[in-house]
Amino acid sequence: MKDLSMHIMDILQNSTRAKATEITLEVLEDSAKDTLTLIFKDNGCGMDEEMVQKVINPFFTTRTTRKVGLGLPLLKQNTEMTGGSMVIDSKVGVGTTVTAVFGLTHLDTPPMGDLAGTVILTVSANPDIRFLFHFKRDEEVDYWLDTNEIYEILDGLSINDPDVIASLKEMVEENIK
Repeated sequence: MKDLSMHIMDILQNSTRAKATEITLEVLEDSAKDTLTLIFKDNGCGMDEEMVQKVINPFFTTRTTRKVGLGLPLLKQNTEMTGGSMVIDSKVGVGTTVTAVFGLTHLDTPPMGDLAGTVILTVSANPDIRFLFHFKRDEEVDYWLDTNEIYEILDGLSINDPDVIASLKEMVEENIK
């Protein structure tokens, strides 16, 4: 995948396929530790330990439309190429947490890509899922977005309204600068 936002989209789609009703994405940049950490948490169906081991194999997938599943294996490979790591913590009936740590300034760390667009696309495509997004860059930026708060403000206006989508994307872009 050419940028991190594509990895993020893929893992968020895994959460929606797992029937999560709440998904949290945290993007944490820590210059002092030279790390970029992506944390995905969901309350979906979860996996047992055997399945957790299988999902990092690129020749395994639960999808019936193809014979390979590259999302998690590629994410793991990309973290390791930067001196980082990936950990999956999952429990059947409870949910899954995926933590991917990259070397922040490592040459092999992919660019971020359109993070705001990815977040807003996920939110607008899944209006029945509570989505929380946290972006933190050192002590400079600490931003939270919670779709429950957005729905309160919209007061019945559709989150799929083009003007709403454009405004939300602009809001996220401004807050993660």
